[in-house]
Amino acid sequence: MGTVEKKIEELGITLPEMRPPVANYVPAVRTGNLLFLSGSIPAKRPDGTEVRGKLGDDLSVEEGYEAARLAGINLLAVLKATLGDLDKVKRIVKLLSMINAAPDFTETPAVANGCSDLMVEVFGDKGKHARSAVGMASLPLNVPVEVEMVAEVEDFLRNQP
Repeated sequence: MGTVEKKIEELGITLPEMRPPVANYVPAVRTGNLLFLSGSIPAKRPDGTEVRGKLGDDLSVEEGYEAARLAGINLLAVLKATLGDLDKVKRIVKLLSMINAAPDFTETPAVANGCSDLMVEVFGDKGKHARSAVGMASLPLNVPVEVEMVAEVEDFLRNQP
C-alpha cells in the first residue's frame, strides 16, 4: 500500500469500485502526462444511502459539501483503477465542480470545497489545484454535484485508457 492509500485509510475512507460508464464515454483519457477524468457523481455514503437534490431547495450547503466530498471519493476510485497506485499522481491540476442549484443559490464555492478539501487532505500540496465551481439548472439523476478532474501523473500507467 502506497503513501497516498495509507492516508486515505487514515481518513477512514474506503474507495468504492469504479462505476462503469453509463453512456458512450470512458472514465479517463490520458494525453501526455495529463489524465482527464470524466465527471463523477457522489459515491454512496458508508450506510449505502445516496445524496440527491438541488442546493438551495432540497439541500443545505453542508449537505452539498458532503456530496462534493463523496464525488471526490469516486474520482479517487477512478484514479486508483486507472493508475493502479495513487502515488503516481504528481499533481491535481484542475477541478470543475458543477452544482445542481436553485436559481438564487450563490454558495457554489462552499459546496465545491468538499472535493477540494478532500484532495488537499489526501495529496497534501500536490492536491492544491485550479478550480471552477458553477451552478447548473439540473444534473443527471438529480445528483447535487458532478466533478471533473485533470491530474498530472507519472510516466507509467497500468491501464492506459
